[in-house]
Amino acid sequence: MNEMHDHLPLANIKPHSLAMLFKRILEPALVVVGLWLITKIERLPFTGDYWVLSIMTFFVSSYVFGELHERRLRKDPRSVKLVAPIFVDWGVVMGILLVLGYVCEFYSQFSMRVLVPWAVGAPIGLLAAQHVQLRVMSDLRTKGDIHKAIIIGVNPTALKLAERLNDYPTLMINLVGFFDDRSVGRQPEGTYTPLLGSMSDVAAYVREHGINSVYISMPISAQPRVLQVIDELQDTTASIYFIPDIYIFNLIQARFDYVGGMAVMAICETPFTGMNNFIKRASDIVLATVIQLMLLPVMLVIAICVKATSPGPVIFKQRRYGLDGEEIVVYKFRSMTVMEDGGKVQQATKGDMRLTRIGGFLRKTSLDELPQFFNVLQGRMSIVGPRPHAIAHNELYRKQIKGYMLRHKVKPGITGWAQVNGLRGETETLDKMRARIEFDLEYLRRWSLIFDLKIIFQTVRIVLKRDNAY
Repeated sequence: MNEMHDHLPLANIKPHSLAMLFKRILEPALVVVGLWLITKIERLPFTGDYWVLSIMTFFVSSYVFGELHERRLRKDPRSVKLVAPIFVDWGVVMGILLVLGYVCEFYSQFSMRVLVPWAVGAPIGLLAAQHVQLRVMSDLRTKGDIHKAIIIGVNPTALKLAERLNDYPTLMINLVGFFDDRSVGRQPEGTYTPLLGSMSDVAAYVREHGINSVYISMPISAQPRVLQVIDELQDTTASIYFIPDIYIFNLIQARFDYVGGMAVMAICETPFTGMNNFIKRASDIVLATVIQLMLLPVMLVIAICVKATSPGPVIFKQRRYGLDGEEIVVYKFRSMTVMEDGGKVQQATKGDMRLTRIGGFLRKTSLDELPQFFNVLQGRMSIVGPRPHAIAHNELYRKQIKGYMLRHKVKPGITGWAQVNGLRGETETLDKMRARIEFDLEYLRRWSLIFDLKIIFQTVRIVLKRDNAY
């Protein structure tokens, strides 16, 4: 992965998540800041009552702005550029606040010199925020930071979806083309759409061209080959959608979604969409920062010990697969006399002769993993997620374990659901690795912030017991 790209502020935020960040966090914060500024202009104290009003305003507007934006986007994506919805949304917020103020009987505590200009001026600030959002989205699209998509099947439904993707650039999706087993001459009358290939070519094309989304517009009950394509796509990190409904086993975050106002069903999707992506990243930053500050003295002692007990660098860097299968560099305290990072990597085993004098202790206590909190702050990893494997192991197991690459639909983690269920350390058999992958996929299906915290607490307990790592 390009190292410079990792440090861009918006590099790890998907377009939809960025829009929701504006609606649920930045715009409500802007409204609250406006209230504070008006009190300062009027030379009035920002009392406890104003703090209460600010908190209520933030949460009410966050909910209203986010929910109404989602509804409009589903109905007509063009509405995100209109001015009227901003005044409607703010009117709803003000109505709710007036009702709350009346019920709580505290509306008389505020000066009309503050409330009137605030109520009138807030929509103007929101208009400016919308302009900034659209500029940011336009810049991302110009730089190519958009999703690439293909459609399988050429029929009226597929063509309608293609039209929506083309008409609504705010969706940030670039339709690359179509795949179908029927030649152009055999397509429905009036379509005659050029093809990129047949259905058997889809998986290879997705891998080669970095396609993010695949939309299937074919009746699955009548087309067994669609199941074969879906099966082959599990060796990629592309999100898969079926139009319209579908019944299929082993779903990953299956849910209905909307693209350009059209209903589609995700059958293989990351759990980190919308606000979930923001919540996950925010929790990672907060926890990683706190942990790093607490453990900084420990890390300095470990670094000195590593350097003093064996020749070589303190930090071992190894290439791994990260989000969407992109290559990343993962940091660890060096615990071995070798630094394998090629086409063949041997896993550490019990009593491994390659361990340094303190390497066994570092691996047993998982202290060698501490530098990966820097990976978390960089945005390359998460605190909780599937453990990243060496690239050599990925290339080996993706051919032997069905659905192996689906674990890369989320950022790799320092700890994971598989590790707290006893699958920590060496996986000397294919069955053990297959079991680890099953837990990784279960994590994708079950994710929540509470689930992450549960895994973190269980990890601490297991590390203190010093089981299964060498």
